[in-house]
Formats: sequence, structure tokens, C-alpha cells
Amino acid sequence: MLKKKIMLVAGTRPEVIKLAPVCFALRESATLEPMLLSSGQHRQMLDQAFAVFGLKPDLDLNLMQPGQTLPDLTARVITHVGAALREIKPAAILAQGDTTTVLGAALTAFYERVPFGHVEAGLRTYNFDAPWPEEMNRRLADPIAQWCFAPTEWSAGNLRAERIPAKRIHVTGNTVVDALLWVREKLGRAPRPPAEITARCGIPEDFARRYLAGAGARFVLITGHRRESFGKGFEDICQSIADLARKYPDLGLLYPVHLNPNVQEPVRRLLGNNPRVALIPPVDYEDFIWLMDRCHFVLSDSGGVQEEAPSLGKPVLVMRETTERPEGVEAGTCRLVGTNPARILAEAAVLLENPSEYAQRARLQNPYGDGTASRRIREILEQSLA
Repeated sequence: MLKKKIMLVAGTRPEVIKLAPVCFALRESATLEPMLLSSGQHRQMLDQAFAVFGLKPDLDLNLMQPGQTLPDLTARVITHVGAALREIKPAAILAQGDTTTVLGAALTAFYERVPFGHVEAGLRTYNFDAPWPEEMNRRLADPIAQWCFAPTEWSAGNLRAERIPAKRIHVTGNTVVDALLWVREKLGRAPRPPAEITARCGIPEDFARRYLAGAGARFVLITGHRRESFGKGFEDICQSIADLARKYPDLGLLYPVHLNPNVQEPVRRLLGNNPRVALIPPVDYEDFIWLMDRCHFVLSDSGGVQEEAPSLGKPVLVMRETTERPEGVEAGTCRLVGTNPARILAEAAVLLENPSEYAQRARLQNPYGDGTASRRIREILEQSLA
């Protein structure tokens, strides 16, 4: 029997991470066949993510251009994905999250009358400025979707409140948990020497020896890249990191710095000379999971980290004023701290100085899934497209 093609569209690293387990699940289907399409929205980090999962796109649009603007990129996504849909004629198209690639894919699917599935549907802050432009992207993508794969009941409630038909809403869990468990199992099957990983990540030898070799001292893993924090927000984030290093002389701070110049400039300028703050290039997903599994807690503005870290027992201080992922905050695995240095320092002090509070938050169950979201998505598609 000829299998029906399901086109999976990814343009950024998080999209690859969260769609990879969906691709694996679809490969096990008797009736459906996945096809990976890369928009190339974020070139370098996108290629790293594909490599971690041993995947290669069936079609790479390579749309990224130097100095690209959102209108230009959106137009290119619509035009090129549209051409791919007309040529390949898939039974359905799936995209994950809230990027320009997702918005373009959803609009194109609507124009070409191809059923669209939105993985991680229903996330909301109801503030178009935070996160910008992601909140608008996902708000526009969900009404177009034939299948809204909501990660939690809270996100499904948002969709119902927006009058999305109930038959289109499916609570599946978040596929990022599937991806994390897949990578952790991979690391367990073939463990690598810490020195190999730290050298590949560009971590200074002194830092690696002190904080990552065996039972070293505690370190905090940091990520930050949100557009809404550009300018003063990142100045404040850097100040909070410097304050942590000053207050806790035995604490290490490891920061894979996003490639965006709006992040690189303040981080390098304000933290570049601190020996206990290791500034390294972005690391691939597999190495990031290895580092997160060994840190004391995570200081981040990333949505994915809010979902991943609880499965590893790592509390997260979220450097945002609002989040479209309130489940972690309600569960206690995450805490919103914004970018104010005093607030960040106070919340970090709780995790560094109160062992019982830290232990309680590290033991909490991950509210975002159990590792079977991708299988649920496959089963829903099999039934719908039978």
C-alpha cells in the first residue's frame, strides 16, 4: 500500500528538536510516511539539531539571508513552501511552535488547501509584545490548523476559549519531552568522556576541571536570547550574572551565548573578563542536555528549557515577565524572575542556600508530558487520514 506523505516543516533548532520524535513515530506507521522540509531560517543551529538526531531534510529551501527582515523571510517561506506543496502534494503538513517558518507554513497550507497540523498549539501570553513576534505567529496559526496538538489541558483551554472547534483540539503532551528522553537514552547507551564533551563545547579547561570533572563544585547553566530583552534587559541579565559570581565565590556560571549580535555585544562586554563565567558558543542539543543534567539549576528565557529541565530534576528561573507556559510555574518547577538583577539574585539565593526548598522543587513531576506525545500525534493522523 502506498503510504501518505506527511510534510514536517522546520526552520529553527527548537522546531527540529520537537519534530524529530514525530518523524520517528511516523516512520513506524503502516499508512503514513514523513518527509522533512527545512526552511533554513536559522542555518547553523538548525544543521546541528538535525545531526543530533541523525536526520537530514528531504528538501532544504535554504531561505536564510544576511540581514534578513521578517517581512522578507515571511514572503520567501510562503512562496517556497507553496511551490514544495504543489510539487509533492502531501496528505498533510505539520509545523511546530511559533516562528516565521510556522506562520508561513500555516498560511501556505491554507492557500493550497492542504490540511495543516500545529504541534504545540494553544500557548498564549495574550501580549503581542512578549514574546514578539511569536505570540502573533501562533495566534494566527491555530485557527488555520485542522489538528491543534495542544501540549497540556491549559493550552487546550485557550483554544476552546478562542472558539477553535473541539474536534480539532487534541491534548498530546509536549514532544520536547520525547526528544529529551530519546537523547538521554542515547547518551546512556554510548557515554562519552567529559573531557571530549567539554572540549567540543569550548569550555575553558580550568572551568571544566572545577565544575564538570566528576563531583565538582556547583554551576548554573544560562541561556538568553529573547528579543524583548534586547538593550537594557540584557544589560540587567549580565549584571545579575556578575552579582551571582561576586556573592558566591565557589559558583560557576556557564553561558552558551546566542549568536545574535544584540546578545553577543552586552554579554561579551560585561562578562568577558570574569574567570568563573564561561562564555561559550551555542552547543548542540545533545551536549546541552548533558550540561543541563549536571548543573545545579538553569537561568533562562527559553521556552523549551522550561519544558525540558523538570524531566532532569532541574529548577528553572525564567528571565521573563510573562510566560506562555504557566504549567511549570503553577507546578513549581519554574519561577518567573524577569530581568531585574535584585530579583534574580534573591531567587537564586533560595536555590543555592536552602537545600530543602531545592530538593522539593527538583523532585516535582514534569507537567509537560510523559514521553509519548509523538505516538499520540501519529495515531490521531492515522485515524483522521484513513
